[in-house]
Amino acid sequence: MANNNTTTADDGSSSSLQKVNDRIIIVQVINAIFIYIICLLIFTFFKKDTFLSNTRYVFFAHTLLADCLYLIMTNNLLLLTYFSVTLPAAVCVVFCVLLSELTFVTPLTLTAMSLERYVAICMPLRHGELSTVRRAIHCILLIHSISAIQPIIIVSIFFASVPLGFYTQYKLCSAEMFIAHKWQRHLRSVIGQFYFLVMSITIVFIYVRIIAVAKEASDNKKSLSKGRKTVILHAIQLFLCLIQLWCPFMEAAILPINLKLYIDVRFFDYIVFILAPRCLCPLVYGLRDEKFFLAIKYYVFFGVNKNISPIITGHMKT
Repeated sequence: MANNNTTTADDGSSSSLQKVNDRIIIVQVINAIFIYIICLLIFTFFKKDTFLSNTRYVFFAHTLLADCLYLIMTNNLLLLTYFSVTLPAAVCVVFCVLLSELTFVTPLTLTAMSLERYVAICMPLRHGELSTVRRAIHCILLIHSISAIQPIIIVSIFFASVPLGFYTQYKLCSAEMFIAHKWQRHLRSVIGQFYFLVMSITIVFIYVRIIAVAKEASDNKKSLSKGRKTVILHAIQLFLCLIQLWCPFMEAAILPINLKLYIDVRFFDYIVFILAPRCLCPLVYGLRDEKFFLAIKYYVFFGVNKNISPIITGHMKT
């Protein structure tokens, strides 16, 4: 009987390990595919001078770089967590601060891109003056400064709450390691929700104005339909980013109750609320953009299709 129990336990353990390994493989495959797509888009951006001199594409490239780094870092964090690899707390602090900042970079850049489109459509006479590469770079620096506010506040409180000996201890890297007091979790949530509330209101207002102006200025139903679809994709991406802020709280509540359920929820949250929003960006701005799509198509086939090259050149001039 003891042997049977041991066998059953071993089978259960092997099954659980196999399930985790399968999930790790799935995540690695998804990450590899989208990191490849993002790298291809970044390569395309730097190969065309027209993209380098266009504010909208500069913001797009910044989003791609931030998303690529974010996917790599979250994937590494996932692997460290699943395989219970500990790191010095000081290293974890730096890692989590960078990751926390990158969490806000993408939605803030989306907001900046929306403002650029608002100026282009609603203020066309001032677009050339306001929308320059230099201003875009200044805006990107501002985005990183705003993104760093929340992690700086949380880490400053954390530094004042733990002894110096804490930083030499080996820990599993997690955002929860910064929570020394309950109220810190609420403060983090308030700051995050305020950011996304402001960004959501801004994007909704901008796109309502863009659609209204486009409807009055043109009877092109196809263009209007494309604009509405873009708005929907923006809303989905922003909503998923917003839900991501709630994930640590849900996971922390489930962990003491059921470890298996915690692992399942953590995996689901990672796929739906971390990977999905970052994968939508190439879809919205890269593959749906005619100029970018033609350029990507050309480089994917390494210029084998000679008929594409003149088409790209013609679009670049318009």
